[in-house]
Amino acid sequence: MSKSSKLFAPDGILSQAIPGFTVRQAQTDMANAVEEAIEHKSALIVEAGTGTGKTFAYLAPALQAKKKTIVSTGTKNLQEQLFHRDLPLIKKAIGVNGKIALLKGRSNYLCLHRLRQHASSTTLLDSTTMVELSDVRRWATSTKTGDMGEMKALAEDAKVLPFVTSTMDNCLGKDCPDYEDCYMIKARRKALDADLVVVNHHLFFADMALKDTGFGELIPEADVVIFDEAHQIPDIASEYFGESLSSRQLHDLSRDLELVYRTSLKDAKQLHTAGEKCKMISADLRILFPEKAQKGNWREMLSRDDVQTQISKLNDSLNVLYEVIKLHLSRDKDLDSIFERVSDARAKLTRLTDSNQKGVSLWYETTMRHIVLHLTPLSIAAKFSKLISTPERTWIFTSATLMVGDGFEHFQRQMGLQQAKTLALDSPFNYQKQAMLCVPRFLPEPNAREMRQTLLDISIKLIAASGGRCFLLFTSHATLRAIAGMLEDKVDNPILVQGTTTKRALLESYVNSDNAVLLGTGAFWEGVDVRGNDLTCVLIDKLPFASPDDPLLQARIEDCRKAGGNPFGQLQIPQAAIALKQGAGRLIRDETDRGVLVICDNRLVTKDYAKTFLRSLPDMRRTRHLPNALAFLEEIHADAQDAKKADKIVKRNANNVAKAAAQSAANKVTQQLAEQNLDKENVSHLGESTDDKNLPEHSGLDTPDMFNKEAQ
Repeated sequence: MSKSSKLFAPDGILSQAIPGFTVRQAQTDMANAVEEAIEHKSALIVEAGTGTGKTFAYLAPALQAKKKTIVSTGTKNLQEQLFHRDLPLIKKAIGVNGKIALLKGRSNYLCLHRLRQHASSTTLLDSTTMVELSDVRRWATSTKTGDMGEMKALAEDAKVLPFVTSTMDNCLGKDCPDYEDCYMIKARRKALDADLVVVNHHLFFADMALKDTGFGELIPEADVVIFDEAHQIPDIASEYFGESLSSRQLHDLSRDLELVYRTSLKDAKQLHTAGEKCKMISADLRILFPEKAQKGNWREMLSRDDVQTQISKLNDSLNVLYEVIKLHLSRDKDLDSIFERVSDARAKLTRLTDSNQKGVSLWYETTMRHIVLHLTPLSIAAKFSKLISTPERTWIFTSATLMVGDGFEHFQRQMGLQQAKTLALDSPFNYQKQAMLCVPRFLPEPNAREMRQTLLDISIKLIAASGGRCFLLFTSHATLRAIAGMLEDKVDNPILVQGTTTKRALLESYVNSDNAVLLGTGAFWEGVDVRGNDLTCVLIDKLPFASPDDPLLQARIEDCRKAGGNPFGQLQIPQAAIALKQGAGRLIRDETDRGVLVICDNRLVTKDYAKTFLRSLPDMRRTRHLPNALAFLEEIHADAQDAKKADKIVKRNANNVAKAAAQSAANKVTQQLAEQNLDKENVSHLGESTDDKNLPEHSGLDTPDMFNKEAQ
């Protein structure tokens, strides 16, 4: 019997050490597979359905193997859950004393140097940022980790963050005067000394990109690398294997130059002038594009004369800035760092405007104020395959959504993992009993004008039947805003809409309300864990195919066609199936959960490819009759209300019992105190004269006759 089988057995260590631990065969099977992969230094891909307990299934073998391990997650929330909850629990259970460390990206740590810089030059900051800066300065005097996440009152998008944290661009490295006290460096040293390090995918691939260029490494070498939420890796890895340059970066560079000029080099006004020129030209480039945020083909835009002219101006301004800074090198360490950033920006602009490159997509995206130029490889398979081949080590990829239909071919092809072992583990939940999938009859075509009214009508019925415990998930922000606007006048339930505040605040408001409805897009399709009767219905407006206007997708489609492939079958369907699987996964999170999944897209019934989507979803009961779904929701809601009433009765009875017990105890204490007071009074008289004439009448020390009379 393997170590993992013993560990996860009904009479094993975990059952004995962890209250409420449930033995699951799928969890044991995964743990055994991970243990074997570690022993043979091989690659393993595991899809573990919701409720399998995959976290323990990979942590236990990794800790028992006593090898240097990196666990990479898709979100900060899971990263912190692993480090603060799961790892300490399982370490204690199996009696392993290995060191563990939590490592985040540099922008999550307070930068002492930048805090001091901006504290002494507050004229560049607005009043809101100034207030936030004061809060950060107070916190900085007591923090031990420098982790900005400790400041719970500070919003995730607080204006002050860029001023008190560093980036790869503006970090001074070993030249920083605060290098020895740097919180990020301290965290890295702990990671170097730890047996298991918890990171996130962005940090992992950012570091890997650095190692690829030979400049440095943040993540220590490891014997075992485990990717949880591995379905996110292809997109994140593509981002870091590519390059980008934004007008925001050039604006930040100009701002940092102004700071150097105002604080250190007041005699070098040309630094400020050249920086402002570069900033203005990059802003003028943004003006050449529509005001509305969009993505597009950068190769096509480069054929426009006005864009070419502006790019030429931007290139000239960067060259001037380069020469101006060069005159003042070695006068200020921050300026020397800015010089490196300007050099890097010049080189990137050259590569990002070379339209003759093959095997990459050149695309752009705009926000309301900025433009970002991207160079993204069309495939990372060859590069990633080479990465995992040397040095020889264990690679584990796991998620609840890796398979498309019945296989792993899509993920393996994307990542170059054709030789990896695969394992599919079903969820232990009884979806036939717990959940229902409804594709309502008589739906308009997904892009028909009347579809929004249909979505509104269905949403109103679902909200009424479920008592408001609904997630309404959309594939576009436009549809989200339209339905949110129409719903407000149609239902009395609180309507929580993505974009009105942070994701965390919306979820807290939803859970704390008895009848709120949450409307979201991509951010709420994954990484959200709401259990029990707080979420009994999930509506998805349509199959989540990527926008056909997406320039990166267009480039990949064209590349697939050139290779003789079928882009729709090989790219678009698999991506949409995984996304749908993620959205559907919000519904059933526990073995006692019940709920209804409503997908308002008749293509799930009319198209041949619907089979791929349906095979990817959990095996729920299916119906096309909306009243069936509504009846199930009403049953769930009624049961929830009954459970609440029963809970109130139990609590009331418990309170009554507690009050009676408290009153009884109070009476007993009162009686004891009375007796104690009487004894004290008696004792006080014993110290006095016992001469009869000095005794008070009926003092309690009267003659035996008196005592006998009282007794009678």
